[in-house]
Amino acid sequence: MNHAESARLFAAAKRLIPGGVNSPVRACRAVGCDPVFITSAQGAVVTDADGNSYVDFVGSWGPMIVGHAEPSVVAAIRQAAGLGASFGASTPGEVELAAMVVDAFPSIDKVRFVNSGTEATMSAIRLARGFTGKNVIVKFDGCYHGHADSFLIKAGSGVITLGIPGSPGVPADIVRNTISIPYNDATALEATLRDRAADIACVIVEPVAGNMGCVPPASGFLEKMRALTRELGIVLIFDEVITGFRLAYGGAQEFYGLEADLTCLGKIIGGGLPVGAYGGREEIMNQVAPDGPVYQAGTLSGNPLAMAAGIATLKLLRRDGFYRRLNEKAAGFALALAEAGEKVGLPLAWNRVESLMTGFFTERPVTDYTSAMRADTGRYAQHYRNMLAAGFALAPSQFEALFVSAAHEPEQLDAAVAACAESFAALGQRR
Repeated sequence: MNHAESARLFAAAKRLIPGGVNSPVRACRAVGCDPVFITSAQGAVVTDADGNSYVDFVGSWGPMIVGHAEPSVVAAIRQAAGLGASFGASTPGEVELAAMVVDAFPSIDKVRFVNSGTEATMSAIRLARGFTGKNVIVKFDGCYHGHADSFLIKAGSGVITLGIPGSPGVPADIVRNTISIPYNDATALEATLRDRAADIACVIVEPVAGNMGCVPPASGFLEKMRALTRELGIVLIFDEVITGFRLAYGGAQEFYGLEADLTCLGKIIGGGLPVGAYGGREEIMNQVAPDGPVYQAGTLSGNPLAMAAGIATLKLLRRDGFYRRLNEKAAGFALALAEAGEKVGLPLAWNRVESLMTGFFTERPVTDYTSAMRADTGRYAQHYRNMLAAGFALAPSQFEALFVSAAHEPEQLDAAVAACAESFAALGQRR
């Protein structure tokens, strides 16, 4: 494939933008190549500045569950844009989308819209601190909750992709109020919470980790977390920026039959436009200004274009059988990929929860941050390049997830399996 125009754009970008990108993983350093610049997308296919097309398994990192440029979503955005892009005032759309979110999540009585997942999580922990009067937060190694100061301790996503242990610029005083413990370790969880209950405002978790690759919760882990936090008066925050409306219409909470005190959402609820939200029990949410003393604001929060895209997307997800069809498709695809690896004896550990999955290049099961770090990132980098050359776009990091959308056609998935089989065979010969 010719990537001359992408190369020209990247060279220009590096003179103007740090690293040439507006989000670090996009630089593709972890996979040993330069990024391609995408100019358009339709369904399950993205096209770059040189006219090359790729079957897309990134899906804008999760939001495009119904596919790119889905006609009803495009029509909703176009109609909203024609009425004005932003008012800095309340609009009917935010009321309608809020009602849909509250209806989908029994644990959410009220919801506040923001502009990103990072805004949602940082607002949620401020609210938990304000509600409890305590300062310490507990998170889990390898879980990523955005780039707010409190979260950049043993975080996932681009932080581990780039091998950054934390970040300069994060004050030590903030770090002292964050405890990070192993994901899926119920013993460490109970010991930490019981030892520090008087100081801990909240526990925040990705119910299915999606930012050290897809790592499902161990049996009973989330249930133990819910019971302990309830017993000890600690706010439980589910970061469902990825899993919300992805695993089920009611997210991981519907999927696992649990209810959090606060929930963070993003990605799918904006249909691909910048959006985030946090919501929860009325007694907690009533602490948010102007009703309460916990301040949070945003000029573009509840943006009418994002609200319109979210409403249109959620209407599609409510159709009968949507999740059954999507998850059956994803299950068959994951099985075929695993079989392709087995045929050539390639060490691969496959993790999947519905349409969210990751193949780790390691022989051992991946259950937490430590086991994820055993994956062969060099093998993944070569696999990424092999697949890109064959016309398939994967995440440029071993520690991200692969997303299947409703727009992926059977023949596209079959072609991806065939391309993976060729790549796996080549990788299996690597010494």
